[in-house]
Amino acid sequence: MKKEKQQNNITRKEAMAKMGKYAALTAVGTFLILSPQESQAQSITDPSDPGGNPFGGIGG
Repeated sequence: MKKEKQQNNITRKEAMAKMGKYAALTAVGTFLILSPQESQAQSITDPSDPGGNPFGGIGG
């Protein structure tokens, strides 16, 4: 007796719909993790140096 292999083929349209759902979920998760307000609130800025010091305060 041969066992028949069960094929779970889906159409391109179904695959795109599934990928779209995962992409939307990923986008929402990324937005929540990297929300602009939260990032801005956590950043430490020096009011006397609005552009930021690229050298990290070395050399006064």
